[in-house]
Amino acid sequence: MDVRLHTKKDSAKDILAAFESDGIAVLKGGVYHSSPFSMPSGSRLVIEKGATLKFIPDFSLYPPVYTRWEGVQCWCMQPCLFINECQNVIVEGEGTIDGSGELWWKTCLEKREKNRSPENELELKFASLNPDYKNQPGGGGGREFQFLRPPLVQIRKSSGIVIRGLELKNSPFWTLHPLFSDHIVIDDIRISNPYDAPNTDGIDIESSSYVTVSSSLVDVGDDGIAIKSGSGEAGRRDNIPSQHITIRGCTVKAAHGGAVIGSETAAEISDITVEDCTFDGTDRGIRIKTRRGRGGLIHDLVFRNLKMDGNLCPFVINTYYRCGTNDESLFSLSPLPADESTPVIHSILIENCIARSSRASCGMAVGLPESPIRDVRIISSYFSAASASLVPISESDMYCGLPEPPSRGFRLRNIEVSIEDTEIECDGEKIIAEEGTVLV
Repeated sequence: MDVRLHTKKDSAKDILAAFESDGIAVLKGGVYHSSPFSMPSGSRLVIEKGATLKFIPDFSLYPPVYTRWEGVQCWCMQPCLFINECQNVIVEGEGTIDGSGELWWKTCLEKREKNRSPENELELKFASLNPDYKNQPGGGGGREFQFLRPPLVQIRKSSGIVIRGLELKNSPFWTLHPLFSDHIVIDDIRISNPYDAPNTDGIDIESSSYVTVSSSLVDVGDDGIAIKSGSGEAGRRDNIPSQHITIRGCTVKAAHGGAVIGSETAAEISDITVEDCTFDGTDRGIRIKTRRGRGGLIHDLVFRNLKMDGNLCPFVINTYYRCGTNDESLFSLSPLPADESTPVIHSILIENCIARSSRASCGMAVGLPESPIRDVRIISSYFSAASASLVPISESDMYCGLPEPPSRGFRLRNIEVSIEDTEIECDGEKIIAEEGTVLV
């Protein structure tokens, strides 16, 4: 059923009425202002070319829901478009979903600068709902002040979901977030958020399986296409992996990372294929980030036929990821006792990847001394450092505790790796084999 356009009216009720009547809501040309809403099973939302579904940036309209926020299940603001415990839902068209993110970003950045604890009525409400929030891990989004912004689209505990053809932009927080879900198709979408908009990841596939992302463009202010499986002890208790995921034929621009694993890695992440993609000017291209305390088994990852240009660093495995903690003990260069909170990484293939003009370094793969990275193969690939617009080598990734390497070459530490038919171009040492490195 077509939804009538009322420029000053909240369209959510009309959209839900259309679902109830016909199972389909069609938005034709114009801007449809809306409060957050949930889609029912078997429904289809069509946003036609020239139509925009624009969510109203009134914080009071986003009631608490129990879901996962930065890797931990807790109470947080309802996602703008929520597909929750659903089967067979389609969201498609050539139109736009707009999260009206400007006020959300401005408020978050102001809170980071002015206070680090809940202050107003809204934040105090979430603090009371999440009494253990101070002990919950975070990724920098603002858990400490409980301004728990909504993702633009979240798919939770659902199956058979298709997101196709649309533009998603100006998300308050993460943009498209499949969570505890399976058999998800994301095809031919365009995601855009300003580079300086905080925590506005493009696609975050979390504790989900049988997900395909294809032929899509992501240009955002944080990681581009990320795969996660929960954070810390809470994520280990949930113990829901991310696996059987394919990312194919996508382009990522400007983001902190192109194809990203982590940093929330508490449950297993495996059987991931990223192929035929372009990472243009992203800070990192292939990015695996975790640290002690994050835990998780990460294995059987394939990165094939990727083109990367103008990155800070095209290939990163970083087990010294610094964001979200002030605990310096996590970054010891000496081995610490290994337990369930120690990440384990093995079986990674990099094949036929071309990375040109990297501005920090050609690559880094750093494991933990108590948990070295095993069975990494780099085959028929090319990595080169830029000749201009260089930045410090330390900007290769957001790490802590590691010494400065001697060149912009490929840095290896606590890793077993095979490098075949691969060229590395930079001044100075091409392969920096630090302690714990085994070249096979």
